[in-house]
Amino acid sequence: MLRENASDLAAFLTVARERSFTRAAAKLGISQSALSQTVRNLEERLKVRLLTRTTRSVSPTEAGERLLRTVGPHLDAVETELAALGETLDQPAGNFRITAIEHAAETILLPGIAKVVGEHPDIHVEVVVDYGLTDIVSHRFDAGVRAGEDIAKDMIAVRVGPDMRMVVVGAPSYIAMRGTPRIPQELVGHSCISLRLQTSGGLYAWEFEKDGRPVNVRVEGGLVFNTPRLILNAARMGLGLAFVPSDQAGPLIESGELVQILDDWCPSFPGYHLYYPSRRQASPAFRLLVEGLRYKGR
Repeated sequence: MLRENASDLAAFLTVARERSFTRAAAKLGISQSALSQTVRNLEERLKVRLLTRTTRSVSPTEAGERLLRTVGPHLDAVETELAALGETLDQPAGNFRITAIEHAAETILLPGIAKVVGEHPDIHVEVVVDYGLTDIVSHRFDAGVRAGEDIAKDMIAVRVGPDMRMVVVGAPSYIAMRGTPRIPQELVGHSCISLRLQTSGGLYAWEFEKDGRPVNVRVEGGLVFNTPRLILNAARMGLGLAFVPSDQAGPLIESGELVQILDDWCPSFPGYHLYYPSRRQASPAFRLLVEGLRYKGR
């Protein structure tokens, strides 16, 4: 009974986390009908409904949520231990999923992962670009990458990048036409290109600080994007002011395509950190990946 339930529980957890029989079946490598029957058999043995099914969605019932919350972490730990047992020091192996915003994925993850997988071809990494503060546990990510100040206290955090800085930039044509704001509050009278936050759906308030005094400005303008790359390109076209990472704007500032303003109001802040649950049993391959991404400083 225990062996049978363990296999079926793993199938149920995949459906509950994916919120889809189709996606779960693809991940498990079985047919959708077989997966549906497996979950149905589990519900019959337990004499309780675990999933609410409609023509458009699948979601856990109250009992299903309880199983997801209590049993899920234990099965995950078993999978991790079994994977670790199958590894050798000469051939570390594993499949890992990491969530990060696009800037972190490009500047931090891609260079670090390229070196690790180049040296250890049995390590496989999936990177999912996401601007929301995703719950990495419920979405079955092995780790996430965010700025240090955004990481929950119950996570293990490993620094993977230097301190960061956001800067305000605009095209010379825009500056010539609209003038240069001298303090953050003057941005209210300018056309600013906004970032839409995926988590809350609101617009990001530009954050400044000088002499220990923080100032947040809710800017306005005719353009809104959900990725800094589009915001930067719009600024290059003279469509407004942008608030973007300094390393992205740096080459364009040096070439004269963009002008940096409010420089003394833009302090540095903790850079990107890789984070994962403190209770996670790290396999040799995962530890190798973490060390490959760890920021060594200059």
